[in-house]
Amino acid sequence: MLSYRQLEHFVAVAQELHFSRAADRLGIAQSAVSVQIQQLERQLGVRLLQRNKRKPITLTDAGELLYEEALAVLRHMERAQQIGLLAAQGMSGHVRLGYISSSITSGVLARMLTQFRPGHEQVHMQVFAMETPRQLQALQQGEVDVGLLRPRRRYPEGVKAVIVHSEPFMVAMAESHPLARHDTVSVADLRGQTFIAPQFINESEGFAEVLARLADAAGFSAREAYRVNDFVTATSLAAAGYGLVVLPESNQRIHQPGVIFRPLRDFQEKVHMALAYRERENSPAVRAFLAIAKSCTLI
Repeated sequence: MLSYRQLEHFVAVAQELHFSRAADRLGIAQSAVSVQIQQLERQLGVRLLQRNKRKPITLTDAGELLYEEALAVLRHMERAQQIGLLAAQGMSGHVRLGYISSSITSGVLARMLTQFRPGHEQVHMQVFAMETPRQLQALQQGEVDVGLLRPRRRYPEGVKAVIVHSEPFMVAMAESHPLARHDTVSVADLRGQTFIAPQFINESEGFAEVLARLADAAGFSAREAYRVNDFVTATSLAAAGYGLVVLPESNQRIHQPGVIFRPLRDFQEKVHMALAYRERENSPAVRAFLAIAKSCTLI
């Protein structure tokens, strides 16, 4: 099998058409270059160079053909080496990222991607819109590498998470709702209202729990009339007068006709977003992304 050194020496001689100049370029003795070329010719069973003491060295037909191939091989090997070095440093590779919609409205996703890109242009980012329960499953099964999701009291085995963003709650309601006349809403104002909860029906953790704690703080029982899977659906129902939605402040950036957002002035609890990942992560690119993403916290 041909070696990198043999091809490197042959290309140097083919380009310089002089053993001494090729040796100087390679930083080795001329005899070493001659030996490598002779071994290469013996292995291939063909003469690659026309040597004549009175004439310059020339390439044979076989030498011309091999030169083009050798040049391409050396370039590919140099490229492979560069890619390998970049990958080892986390500057090349793949990162698969799951995210919830609030990571867009809050700016968390854009902020992390923006901070990560300089110096990591060769890392291929794949981003997938994915709700929290699905993200946790995908992380454990290796379908995604990182997740931006709602924190949980417990995570699947091998999955860890850190809070990276926190924000206050607001209330979304129809423009025609009586509470829309106020600049802010108190918890007590919500007594007797009908609520829409953006939470999966089979999920025990989420915004239905927040709603229950809010109602408990004001001494009433919340009437949860609807459960939906996302904030866009919830605010659409609110705009149509089906009820109120208690949701993260950043969701007011979703402009929907007919809906008004009002701050909750006496409910201090905040909604959090977490960065989830596998504890035993071997990919340098993923580890590099995690390091930068954790530095982008806004709590």
